[in-house]
Amino acid sequence: MQIAVVGSGYVGLVAAVCFAEMGHSVVCVDNDERKVKALQGGDTLIHELHLPELLKRHLNDGVRFTSDLAEATRTCQAIFIAVGTPQSETGDADLSYVEAVASKIARHMTSYKVIVEKSTVPVYTNEWIRRVIERNGVAREMFDVVSNPEFLREGTAVMDFLHPDRIVVGSETPRAAAVLAEIYAPLTDGSYYTTPNAIAGSFSKDAPPPLLNTSTKSAEIIKHASNAFLALKISFINAVANLCEATDANVEQVARGMGLDQRIGSRFLRPGIGYGGSCFPKDVAAFRSVADQLGIDFSLLNEVEKINWRQKARFLGKVRSALWTLRGKRLAVLGLAFKGGTDDIRDSPAVEMVQMLLAEGCSIRAYDPAAMERTKHVLPPAANLSYAENEYDAAHEADALLVLTDWKEFAELDLARLNQTLKYPIVIDGRNLFEPAVMQQHGFTYLSIGRPTVSPLRETVGTALAQA
Repeated sequence: MQIAVVGSGYVGLVAAVCFAEMGHSVVCVDNDERKVKALQGGDTLIHELHLPELLKRHLNDGVRFTSDLAEATRTCQAIFIAVGTPQSETGDADLSYVEAVASKIARHMTSYKVIVEKSTVPVYTNEWIRRVIERNGVAREMFDVVSNPEFLREGTAVMDFLHPDRIVVGSETPRAAAVLAEIYAPLTDGSYYTTPNAIAGSFSKDAPPPLLNTSTKSAEIIKHASNAFLALKISFINAVANLCEATDANVEQVARGMGLDQRIGSRFLRPGIGYGGSCFPKDVAAFRSVADQLGIDFSLLNEVEKINWRQKARFLGKVRSALWTLRGKRLAVLGLAFKGGTDDIRDSPAVEMVQMLLAEGCSIRAYDPAAMERTKHVLPPAANLSYAENEYDAAHEADALLVLTDWKEFAELDLARLNQTLKYPIVIDGRNLFEPAVMQQHGFTYLSIGRPTVSPLRETVGTALAQA
């Protein structure tokens, strides 16, 4: 099928390349000529597993990039809108980009089109897109508007697209639903999983992913409700972690005990310094704003946001408890992205923590496998902030090491080398990447989230003093 994807950001680019991987002919449209040229040259512009190889495989064959929305509208049967919906000062989603794209599509339609909401939008956006297109003179029978929310996790977005837990299609006509069913058929009939070089994952020819048909309003709510619930789980386990710290319990054991209950599940029950990224903060705020506008008391979401903010303040207090005073302290920071596997620093708790520590008078040397260049645009190098070449360079002669992002490679550090590199063997882990007993055996004072603090074993300290 001929598909247009408007927007080459995180969602749009992944969708365009994955549709091409599924066998469709895709044109990805963006009004940023710089991005278009970079993508035409094979640069994905974002750090995402499998994306470079798929772009290389399908560039100028299954997928091409252009700034010509008019041509894409005329030639494509389905047009996916995947532009940004940034959060406004009031917490609402800013839908001006969606409106602008809908207006331009309307001006160039010459035959029946299915317009698909792929951006994260609040309920009733479908109706507004329909009104905008009709106001631009397009007859109602010439188009349908469908909601097809994305459920992509940064770092595993390609896998999530090609092996989705569910595909949600919100439509009001059988004709539009049939178009989306045809687009996703390579996944739902399992045929994609038998193709050469298919990305392997949890689904197969014999066990394909499900497609859920709903109304447009239900589909729009499903997206926001899903992200809000996941944010709630994260804030809930962080609140439990605080209780565990107050009672010397172990939150990892508590989370495991909870997660084995099939009604709860273990995913997103990992404590830390709070959620971030481009989705959860914005979507929770937007979902709450919609509820407020409709007169629905959804104050539970206010508490979710409060807990998330307090978690960063608690972590700062944890750093202070380990070091007494912060002014003048040299700290190694591992992680700047909001999560491992991505270079995205939008609403990153790690970047916020660095800003809080700099305000306290600390000197920071930071390292992240992918996000340092993006961070430099937000936190440029300064007298008290520098960027390291690797983890051990960051840790050199530091008063303590802080783990702020859950990169897998951080959990695989050589602990003996790390101990010798730090000025003082103090590790404050905001992502619980290490086992307290192992850190204790390697001579560290180790603070984590929701678990008792451990100090070096006496024999370890004695040996170190003897060697000194």
